[in-house]
Amino acid sequence: MATSTARNVLGNPLTACCETPSTGFFRDGFCHTAPADVGMHTVCAIMTEEFLAYTRAQGNDLSTPRPEFGFKGLQAGDRWCLCAARWAEAAEHGVAPPVLLSACHEATLNVVELAVLSRYALQ
Repeated sequence: MATSTARNVLGNPLTACCETPSTGFFRDGFCHTAPADVGMHTVCAIMTEEFLAYTRAQGNDLSTPRPEFGFKGLQAGDRWCLCAARWAEAAEHGVAPPVLLSACHEATLNVVELAVLSRYALQ
């Protein structure tokens, strides 16, 4: 996998979130962002059944395959770059999935405080 020059929420080099399925706005395995990424897909999260059900109920079904987009659908345990605002919303409702801080882009801190992310961090 390639490396990144971006920084994570801890101020260190951004690490990859997931290669399979290939995640991120650019589908490069990293939670990179750019002005075109209006959803700011910067939170590297590990999917849970609870979160997948929650986001499906909010109109963003991440678990149903969409072969026309090359998307196999996510399952509990998969890593995925989530929109920072959706992750924050899920946290407010008590259903946010765990995160990998080293793979969360620093831009996430414009939406979610590090202290909140840290409560959901995998060790």
